[in-house]
Parts: sequence; C-alpha cells; structure tokens
Amino acid sequence: MTTFYIGDVQGCDDALERLLSACAFNPGSDTAVFVGDLVNRGPNSLGVMRRVLRMGSSAQCVAGNHDLHALAVFHSVRKPGRGDTLADLLAAPDAPELFGAITQWPLMLQTPQALVVHAGVLPNWNALQCVATNSIYTMTVRQKGIKNTFADLFGNSPSCWQPNLAGPDALRVAVNAFTRLRYCTAQGDMEFESKGDLATAPAGHMPWFEVPGRLLEHQRIVFGHWSTLGLVQRPTVLGLDTGCVWGGALTAAVWPEGEPAQIVQVNSV
Repeated sequence: MTTFYIGDVQGCDDALERLLSACAFNPGSDTAVFVGDLVNRGPNSLGVMRRVLRMGSSAQCVAGNHDLHALAVFHSVRKPGRGDTLADLLAAPDAPELFGAITQWPLMLQTPQALVVHAGVLPNWNALQCVATNSIYTMTVRQKGIKNTFADLFGNSPSCWQPNLAGPDALRVAVNAFTRLRYCTAQGDMEFESKGDLATAPAGHMPWFEVPGRLLEHQRIVFGHWSTLGLVQRPTVLGLDTGCVWGGALTAAVWPEGEPAQIVQVNSV
C-alpha cells in the first residue's frame, strides 16, 4: 500500500486530476491524505469536493482554514470574502452532502508515516496534547453541531496555549494552531498577520518548526498552508504547499510502505 500526501489544492481540480494520474494513484489499494485547504481561491472547488468524495475511504483529509471558512459561509455564519471563489460549491444541488463531509474532517491525523496537520503544531504540545486538542474540536462539533460551534471558533485570542484553558478559548487555540499557525515565539505565542518566508519573521517570532526544543522535534510532521515557503524537506518536517493556486505546483509526497518518500509535482497549468 502507498500513501500519498497531497498539498493545498484550493479548488485546482484539473491539477489534482493530473497529479493523481502522475502518481498512478490506485483507490483500491492506496490512500490519499490531503493536508487541508481543498477549496477556495481556485477555479473549481466543486469539482475538487466531488472528486474527493468519489474517492471514498481511500481519501483522508484534515481541515484547513479555507475549508472552515467555506463551511461557515455555507451555514451563513460568515460572509464571503472578497477573494472567495466558492459560488459554484455553495450553489450546488449536492452542497449539503459536500459540506457535510467537510464537517467530519479532523484538524489532525496520525498516519503510519507522520502526524498530519494543515498549518502547524505549537512547540509545547506533545503527541498526546495534539490528540487532545484535536478532540476539543471534534467533540464540540459532535455535541453542539457545526453551526453552533462557529460562534466560538473565529478570533485571534487567546494567542497561546495554557494548561488551564477550557471551553471556547481552548477550542479557538486548537483551531488556530492547527489551521493558521506560521510564526510563534519560543513560548508558543502565535502571530497571525505575517505570511512571508523564513527570513521575514516578525520580531521575537520564528517559524513554528524552528523553535528550539519543541516537544515534537523528533516526530515527522506533514503540513501545508505556507505557500511562500515552497516545498519544505527536513528530516522530520515536510511542507507541501507549493502554491498551485498562485501559479506554482501541486505537490504530493508518495510514500510506499517501508520505503522513503518521493516527491511528485505537476504545474498549475
């Protein structure tokens, strides 16, 4: 069995089709793990979602910030953004089924090869903390329903994790870390405005995966979200957002069982 880790698709269905073909993806024996942001900004979010649902159990997804935004727009909790390209998806006759699928996506997955998130992991989180904070989101959705969950979901505060956090504050930190994190301080205080490369960190901050002594520095983590970095390949960090929607490439890490990963890319056009 081969596992395919696929970077941010963001509505680029044509590129996704070509990438799956280039990888010789076999839904009968392989698994495609999407690192979030499957929809928005690109030309065909509807096509992406229908394709992923057709893949059935051979596709696994974590939710990204654009996926959660689209879900909130569908449920009339947020207004569409100026750059959104969600009209076809929102108006589709099968929209309830498609958005219902997004509702089921977790913020984190643990696979045989890696821990998978959309954006990042706070430096003071270990593997058990990641599981626990992911459960805050999934259990809140299950208990309150996704529309009621959104009332507490969006915002920048608190900006860091504390052991005594609970309720909406704990939910918000979990979602922000897993779906929006780029830079943070050594203590895990998140910064959400900067989107540049490694050399443009705001004062006192650094990329989350460069924090010295972070608890998961020996755990392989696969992520997306940060297109200005391009492909990131380090011993325990693999970043797959190569900016397909911005004219870059769509990237997959092809990981046959028991073998090293290989990178496969297709151009956006």
